[in-house]
Amino acid sequence: MAQATLTIDLDAIRANWRALAHASGTAEAGAVIKANAYGLGFLPVGRQLLAEGVRKFFVAEAFEGAHARLAVGNRVDVFVFAGHMAGDTDVIRQHGLIPLLNSPEQVTRHRSTLPGHPFGIQLDTGMNRLGLEEAEWRALSAEVLAENPRLIMSHLACADEPDHPMNSAQLAAFRRMTDGTGVPRSLAATGGILLGPDYHFDVTRPGIGLYGGLPFAHATPVVRLSLPVIQIRDVAAGETVGYGNSWTAPDPARIATLAAGYADGLIRAMTGRARVFAGDTPCPLVGRVSMDMMGVDVTHLPGPPEALDILCPAQGIDALAEAAGTIGYEILTSLGHRYARDYKGGAA
Repeated sequence: MAQATLTIDLDAIRANWRALAHASGTAEAGAVIKANAYGLGFLPVGRQLLAEGVRKFFVAEAFEGAHARLAVGNRVDVFVFAGHMAGDTDVIRQHGLIPLLNSPEQVTRHRSTLPGHPFGIQLDTGMNRLGLEEAEWRALSAEVLAENPRLIMSHLACADEPDHPMNSAQLAAFRRMTDGTGVPRSLAATGGILLGPDYHFDVTRPGIGLYGGLPFAHATPVVRLSLPVIQIRDVAAGETVGYGNSWTAPDPARIATLAAGYADGLIRAMTGRARVFAGDTPCPLVGRVSMDMMGVDVTHLPGPPEALDILCPAQGIDALAEAAGTIGYEILTSLGHRYARDYKGGAA
């Protein structure tokens, strides 16, 4: 194998969406496909979810919405979390995007540049990131509601911690700000879905759980990343491996050099902490992860491997993230463009 291969299981994405849609109860399950479907590809992932029946997609910014629209067609809703920013008007109009307006300035901009164009509203219920604050909403709600927004949403700050008091506080704030509006509401992403029916409202927004990540612990794994071995060498006790002499062989060892590094999204923080796998057998990284290569101790393997897996059933995105001191989102969305991508199953 001359090139690292990222295998993406579209059937697993389908299974994860079905499970989260079922967990959403009577709420309609949409899908978050921002950041190029969490790095896995707008076109194949979007088409798979469209074939599954998703009719509400969510992206971060308008330019992403344009790419998403090409993947999912014109008969579904594409919502934009960042709302209607300066310079977005033509993209929103051309691609039929629905901005989730999150400030008084955005409300004014949308009315003046795209009167009558669909929109939604984003409210801040305590996360202090995006959204109209309660006082702003009270001042604007009557006139905004008269224009029939398509959705009112907010976002939970601590949904991955079910017992965190912030969850119930945000739920109370969201109800206080939206009860009686008669507009479809959305509060729950993946973590919120798992908090239960009180958080589901009319529309849920499964995201990381679709792609095999926590907090959806029962997700079907979606990705496998196999890294080719460039070279295997014998190293004597006391010799070092990689930049900075950061690893010294305590005994004679066999070291494989793999063709991937931080330019491929395998971050430098994995140095000395992460593992790759030969089937179910772990092999520790040794030496410093560099731009295009990393060293692995394969002394204990029965023969020279042609490739080793860094993402696989034995080590998912969150396990690798824990070893690197980060989160599964960062691992997934950082996977590089040099990989050969192999899509399995699905509608793509």
